[in-house]
Amino acid sequence: MAQCLFVGPALLVTCCQAYGLTTVEGSKTITAATSTDSYRVTSGSTLTANGATTLQIQVGATGRLGTQKASISATGTDAIRLSAGAEATLGGDTRVTSDRYGIRLSRTVAVGSRAVINDSHVEGRSGGALVSGASSLTLRNSELIGSGTAASAVLFGNARLEAEGSKLTGASEGLHLFADSEFAESAKVNLLGSQVEGKNGSAILVGNSLIGPAQAQILVGAGSTLIGSNGVLLEVVGNSSALMTVDNSALSGDVRAEAGSTANLVLDNRASLVGRLDNVAGLTLTNDSQWTMVEDSQLGSLAINGSSIRFGEPGQYQRLTVGTLAGAGTFIMDADFSTGQTDFLDVTGTATGNHALLVGSSGADPVAESQLQVVRVGAGDAQFSLLNGPVDLGAFSYELVQRGNGWFLDGLSKVISPGTASVLALFNTAPTVWYGELTSLRGRMGEVRRDQGKAGAWARAYGNKYNVSDAAGSPYQQVQQGFSLGADAPLPAGDGQWLLGVMAGHSSSELDLIRGATAQVKSSYIGLYGTWLDAQTGYYFDSTIKFNHFDNSAKVSLSDGQRTKSEYSNLGVGVSLELGRHIQLDDGYFLEPFTQWSAVTIGGKDYHLDNGLQAKGDDTHSVLGKVGATLGRTLDLGGGRFVQPYVRLAYAHEFVTDNEIQVNENRFDNDLSGSRGEVGAGIAVGLSERLQLHADFDYANGDKIEQPWGANLGLQYRW
Repeated sequence: MAQCLFVGPALLVTCCQAYGLTTVEGSKTITAATSTDSYRVTSGSTLTANGATTLQIQVGATGRLGTQKASISATGTDAIRLSAGAEATLGGDTRVTSDRYGIRLSRTVAVGSRAVINDSHVEGRSGGALVSGASSLTLRNSELIGSGTAASAVLFGNARLEAEGSKLTGASEGLHLFADSEFAESAKVNLLGSQVEGKNGSAILVGNSLIGPAQAQILVGAGSTLIGSNGVLLEVVGNSSALMTVDNSALSGDVRAEAGSTANLVLDNRASLVGRLDNVAGLTLTNDSQWTMVEDSQLGSLAINGSSIRFGEPGQYQRLTVGTLAGAGTFIMDADFSTGQTDFLDVTGTATGNHALLVGSSGADPVAESQLQVVRVGAGDAQFSLLNGPVDLGAFSYELVQRGNGWFLDGLSKVISPGTASVLALFNTAPTVWYGELTSLRGRMGEVRRDQGKAGAWARAYGNKYNVSDAAGSPYQQVQQGFSLGADAPLPAGDGQWLLGVMAGHSSSELDLIRGATAQVKSSYIGLYGTWLDAQTGYYFDSTIKFNHFDNSAKVSLSDGQRTKSEYSNLGVGVSLELGRHIQLDDGYFLEPFTQWSAVTIGGKDYHLDNGLQAKGDDTHSVLGKVGATLGRTLDLGGGRFVQPYVRLAYAHEFVTDNEIQVNENRFDNDLSGSRGEVGAGIAVGLSERLQLHADFDYANGDKIEQPWGANLGLQYRW
């Protein structure tokens, strides 16, 4: 063979043919009709294989190879070998196989070769591809397989590999990047929507202790995955260095650098990683990316902006140690006051920026009011805060406080948790629901006194808003709306001054609680009422008994972003008695001084939220006394028609002060005791002898409760 290489071109062609290589000079096209052969494409020449079946193909410097639906198979040699400056474009379901390399991209000094593989399959037992320095390999919608004991591709020096929509599978590691002392630049691997898998090793291996330190820049683009049989996505050895950027992809596995080697990792654009970082020099997270730890970890530097680090799963309690910290990120952690265990961030050097902690919530109370350190820094002006405010742990929420260079969850700095607030509000709301429903009936009593002795039916719609202060346990707002229906008639016996009626209705109350918690109370009720009026003196007496069924529910947003809820039902019964006098004045004016006394009992209940928070409430009681007067005027329009405007002033006092509730064995006072003033205005309109309309508006304010507005609209029909 050596003699053939030097005696002249004619003999060189003869020797190549003897070794099974057909020389291509100029341009040549082969097809399915061409007999199977091996080819050597000379410098500057072009071979086009359309549907052809061939053995090995060697392409000389500046030579060109193009294939469509071709089949190239070689034994004992590479299937395709490109010399420096050569180019190959494979496409149209071309299939390349060899017991050596499927395709080898060679170089001479700093001149490499180039190959583009589209919609094709390339496989070799020594590796799918060997890409030398200064060379580039592009895969689109293709498969590259190392089927023996090798990687899908090996890259040297500053070689470049780009894969889009492709699958790269190695029998050992997925990709292996080696050093080449001729090149100071890094090798580059860009993956987009592609998968790299190592069947018996890491997904990507950078370096080799025998060859020298390699350098690599790896981009794992959108929709790409890395799979290592050993759980390692990127492994850096032999004093090598690698920078891997993960862009909008979700990866699961480890990044590992042996002693003396350097690995840096960037997660960008909603990228995520679940796995270990072993001896990683630097981690950067940006644009809503997340790293989930699986064990204690240590980093040289951490830069985090608009992204998060999750300290494993709840109950694992992991420690992250970093040399320096910068940016503005979120650390998702857990803490347990009862055991003193907590996730922990330890910055041994300088920490800067403003960072948030999202600490997991729980329905269980701490065993002791201790403090737990969750962050420590060596130096710097970094600030830490709780992302969603105080951490919800059982009945209370706990603040984050700074002491020196540490940040602590302080068991002594606590406020009522949203779960507790929902418990207090639901037990507190039933009396206001009951009284709000009663206002519609009181308006009906006034109509009865105006038209004594006449039977009728009536309907009313009403709404109320209440603002309850934290003096009642926890602040909340309640908006109630509902309707009542009823009918009544005079008693056939007695002095004819008594009237009895029945009523029924429904109301719904929406509660806005602290920190986004909400609750709802749906009430259904029936009742009996009676009124007596002495026509001569104007004295009257009203009485009511009302039975309620309450359906209660709460939805609570916890400090860690989770939600918990509860549902329960209970019963209530109450009575109301009112004594007053209707005093007729000149020109249709009238005055009605009155006193009203009401008492209601709401059944207690033991229940829990689905995060484990336990609530226990005894029966809730209310005794409300009220004195006031109504001043109005009746304008008679004739024919049973009239207009009657009026105003009302009253002073009310809640006497019950001992309503208590237990939340996780913590006792809370929960009542609306105290005084308040009430003012109201309304109008009644008679459209005929039988049909009347009514509107009433109220405002009240006092020690613990304010009613910014109340509205009551209705009609009655008499017969």
